[in-house]
Amino acid sequence: MPTNFPDYVDVDYEDGTGESPAEYPHIHDKIEKAIEVTRQGLEQYENPAVMWTGGKDSTLVLYFVIEVAERYDLEVPPTVFIDHFQHFDQIHDFVEEWADEWDLEVIYARNEDVGAYVDEHGLEPGDEVPIEELDEHNRHHVENILEYDEETFPFLLDTYVGNHLLKTVALNDAIEAYEIDGIVSGVRWDEQDARADETFFSPRHDPDIYPPHDRVQPILQFDEAAVWEAFWDFVVPDTVPEFPDEGYVPESKADLPNDLEPEDTPVSPKYWEGFRSLGSEISTEKTEDDPAWLQDLEGTTERAGRAQDKEDLMERLRDLGYM
Repeated sequence: MPTNFPDYVDVDYEDGTGESPAEYPHIHDKIEKAIEVTRQGLEQYENPAVMWTGGKDSTLVLYFVIEVAERYDLEVPPTVFIDHFQHFDQIHDFVEEWADEWDLEVIYARNEDVGAYVDEHGLEPGDEVPIEELDEHNRHHVENILEYDEETFPFLLDTYVGNHLLKTVALNDAIEAYEIDGIVSGVRWDEQDARADETFFSPRHDPDIYPPHDRVQPILQFDEAAVWEAFWDFVVPDTVPEFPDEGYVPESKADLPNDLEPEDTPVSPKYWEGFRSLGSEISTEKTEDDPAWLQDLEGTTERAGRAQDKEDLMERLRDLGYM
């Protein structure tokens, strides 16, 4: 692995080693670190981008990026939205609305080859896609990188091949096409065991696996509760003029102050409906009827509504470039 990637980048790849959210006990400690990492990310990389899923973590990161860019007179980089063809429609609408509100450039990363085959043959999620119908680029990933030896794979996001082709390949292709050298993402230490050893600046330099780049991860130190605390005390008050400056935690869609509606806030609509983690429309279910931030965040699993077959493959997928 290159020890100096690229020669203009000077970051500490060990920053955060051995740490956990416990090292950042107060919300202000977490925010201070997030601002520090975000500023370095915007200053150090020539072509950074922000990974934006429309979920709470990446939207919180985007908030920090916008705030830091304004404070230090830096450019707001483009965002990358992985369109894996199985999103809730509301997620697309949310991203488009707030990209317009915040004047953001959105790069839509898609595996166009798989998408074209699915459209041409009218496939539904779960239908089989013949490997031989893929282009050379995708066949290489399936046969040589994944070493998958079946003749077909299911058109499903939450499977090994489906996740890799629809998300990882799409992301890596966008990184290469736009020459992105640092991608700012909303990974958190507490979210999954596979992410517990991540550092604030995480190198992805092996050209045999992905286009060499760094992952900049400003909210590693947040847990789920802290993310929501940041939203209702900082993100929403700072971005919605009618919202109380001192913050407010709504208990339902009807409990917003000053005649505001949920769509007036940069909070993805699925969280209001009881979802705590946003995956594919096919395999993600809400965990309760209460909004996400009112649920038992300490005593229950955040990703309980996600398909577990993909969760069990997370470490292998991350080795191939998954977020």
